[in-house]
Amino acid sequence: MTRAPQAARPAAVSRGGPWLQLAMVTIGFAVNFWAWALISPLGPLFSPDKAKLGAGAYDKQVSFLPFSDGHPLTASQASLMVAVPVIVGSIGRIPAGALTDKFGGRVMFPIVSAVTIIPVLVIGLWAQSSFVSLLIAGVFLGVGGTSFAVGVPFVNGWFPPEKRGMAIGIFGAGMGGTAISALTTVNLFKAHGKSTPFVIVAIALAAYAVVAWFVMRDAPGRVAPTTPLVQRLVSTAKLPITWQAGVLYTIGFGGYVAFSVFLPLYLKNAYTLTAADAANKMAGFVIIAVIMRPLGGTLADKIGSIPVLATCFGVVAVCAAVASGEPPLRGFGTPVFLIMAAALGASSGATFALIAQATDPARVGGVTGLVGAAGGLGGFVPPLVMAYIYSQTRSYGIGMWLLAICSALTLVLTLTVIRRTAAAASIPQEATQ
Repeated sequence: MTRAPQAARPAAVSRGGPWLQLAMVTIGFAVNFWAWALISPLGPLFSPDKAKLGAGAYDKQVSFLPFSDGHPLTASQASLMVAVPVIVGSIGRIPAGALTDKFGGRVMFPIVSAVTIIPVLVIGLWAQSSFVSLLIAGVFLGVGGTSFAVGVPFVNGWFPPEKRGMAIGIFGAGMGGTAISALTTVNLFKAHGKSTPFVIVAIALAAYAVVAWFVMRDAPGRVAPTTPLVQRLVSTAKLPITWQAGVLYTIGFGGYVAFSVFLPLYLKNAYTLTAADAANKMAGFVIIAVIMRPLGGTLADKIGSIPVLATCFGVVAVCAAVASGEPPLRGFGTPVFLIMAAALGASSGATFALIAQATDPARVGGVTGLVGAAGGLGGFVPPLVMAYIYSQTRSYGIGMWLLAICSALTLVLTLTVIRRTAAAASIPQEATQ
């Protein structure tokens, strides 16, 4: 591997410093995640429950169904519809991260944004005519979810090790694009037609892709690997930090993704909320997680990743156990969900602070891709499991208990195996001594 020529550094710096590049990539991440999450808020609208809504409310919701046969989806079909973009976006992070190591975020981010325009327009203008069409288009919509694996190595190259947790946490706040989707999609869909939210997002993606192409620059001295892609992926997968951070992110970010895509359906079934109310509640969950992500990364820079991660997973375990009883939202139910959102968001920021501080910069994209895939897959499985459990028991309690148990086991792993990996990488862990 060879480093970029030193003469190129002044030019790169003059075209935009670290904070401008961080702002650009964070905005891009938000726009791509906005696109990635477009289908989720529509889940309850496409799958109304007559028994719980009542005939009048049911008929009103059915009137918005875009399907040509006029039949609503089952709970399982709706869960599959919102989960497909998640799994594709997650698996796609593996090659996206490796390609970013090779070509840089300055090339990859505008390309990912431009490609995502296609499925967004297909869904908005045509694919809502049938469930199968939505599933197929949802596969390609998953491209927007790969933007995360492009942004992390890009940001990592612009900041020194002691600030990477903060910087990557700020970038990670771009996942708030899902909140934008939650707050706007249903209202635009009902008020201005089924195509409107998709056309707006397509325009935003196009505008961002053009601006990013001219403004974004890779960090000076970026090291581009010369080994073949498959060989790099295999060697990266063998690193202890890869699988350990993958477990952390599966529970932390996976939990966040699962709630952000499934919470509208969960709230509709468990608490009989309307589609708009459920989407607004989901937006609150997302906003709290978004705010806490950079805070988690910053705290990890200052006091160490391990104490932050341990605290987060302990809190998630307790909150999930309490939520298993479906506490009333107007009582302590809402605070429980918001506290859990805060812990999940902070854990995601701390996880990538750990990666940034314990990984060779030339491998951050590859590690990010594999870890990001694990986190995304962690968000794919729970909605399907929760939907199946609900169909059999008419309760989400078992699913919440599974989250509590997984969080508790992750807490144990953090304080044992991962703590030793962090110490070997010379990451400060004063709070655990």
